[in-house]
Amino acid sequence: MTAGTAGSPVAGVLAPGGDPGPVGVLAHGVGERADLPIPLFYAYAGAFAALVVSFLALGLLWADSRFRGDLAGRVIPVRLPARPARVLALLAAVHTLGWLAVGPDTENAGPYLVYVLFWVGLVPASLLLGPVWRALNPFRLLPNRPRRPYPPGLGYWPAAAGLLAFTWMELVAPEPAAPLTLLAFLTLYGAAQLAGTLVYGHAWLERGDPFEVYSTLIGHLSPLGRRADGRRVLRNPFDGLDAVEPAPGLVATVCVLLGSTGYDGFSSAPAWVDALQSGPLGRTGLGTLGLLAAVAGVAVLYAACLGAAGLIGGTRGLAARFAHSLLPIAVGYLIAHYFSLLVIEGRHTVALALGLDAEPDLNAVAPATIATVQVLAIVLGHVAGVVAAHDRSVRLLPPARAVAGQIPLFVLMVCYTVGGLTLLLAA
Repeated sequence: MTAGTAGSPVAGVLAPGGDPGPVGVLAHGVGERADLPIPLFYAYAGAFAALVVSFLALGLLWADSRFRGDLAGRVIPVRLPARPARVLALLAAVHTLGWLAVGPDTENAGPYLVYVLFWVGLVPASLLLGPVWRALNPFRLLPNRPRRPYPPGLGYWPAAAGLLAFTWMELVAPEPAAPLTLLAFLTLYGAAQLAGTLVYGHAWLERGDPFEVYSTLIGHLSPLGRRADGRRVLRNPFDGLDAVEPAPGLVATVCVLLGSTGYDGFSSAPAWVDALQSGPLGRTGLGTLGLLAAVAGVAVLYAACLGAAGLIGGTRGLAARFAHSLLPIAVGYLIAHYFSLLVIEGRHTVALALGLDAEPDLNAVAPATIATVQVLAIVLGHVAGVVAAHDRSVRLLPPARAVAGQIPLFVLMVCYTVGGLTLLLAA
């Protein structure tokens, strides 16, 4: 397969009897290191130059905060009814569950619909249209009658746990594409959302539904959004990013996204594959530790750099206030890892779901295009993170320390960039 390697979250899954499972051909990545059209040295050099130039330019030319968060935007006089869209999403969910429950063992559309069309497709959909899963979420058809207020201290922690559970299933579970695996996860997910909504109303979905939170956080980078008064607007994506409200669990949620994509890239390294196959803990045990270590590593590095920034800037409690600057980095990683998967398997997924006979077009995108998109996604995501962090720094830190306080943040961006490019291009 010239467009990718077996680094997919569902690659290599085998059905009973040893035949390729329903998603055994899914893959993403740019192939082996020797096939890359972009030499690793030039990728590093270009990324480092982009970060240095943006950091210096911002420090010299950007002295005051310019982003206005949810106060910015030009009003769009459009109001779309949400209920019909949610009913259609509910029917699509039932259709997917039907495939998983009674579909064939081979060429089952269910895993494709979950992993390709839903999980991967939410990224471009949310970037273009805003928080689309909020508009489509079938659980919002339930009446909004909370029995008690949503606890402020709970914040995004339920969403962080749900996203970690989903990425564990995707990257670590013994049979991630098996219908029974997906049915078990979706049953637990549905039960949690139903219970949470019945107790806390729709406020639960805003912070506790992992997929609504996933889509909403990515949607902050969309040119389409809402102002504080609830009106739909066309806005600068940086204003949308600036509108992310600090809350408990926000840092953990973003670190799960960053750490899981990092582990995804590392999991295809030959040394790690050998360890998974021969280690005393077994594939699932060692994979679980690896995923948790990747998320913890991202979080520890972030906390250390933000702690240093706070010491230099003379300001405490910066971690949650700068979490928004990690979102473009996480989106860059998601695009880099899943771009080829969506392009190659998207059409195939739709055809399978409709009962049509269609093979994935493995030549739909060239390796050079994949490599270019991957490098640009990571570099531009980090540059956007630098811009968001700088604007927040000049707003929160004393003017005399604003630039110096950003040095640990710049180091953080460099570490994430080098790590991301290494996992993508050298693993």
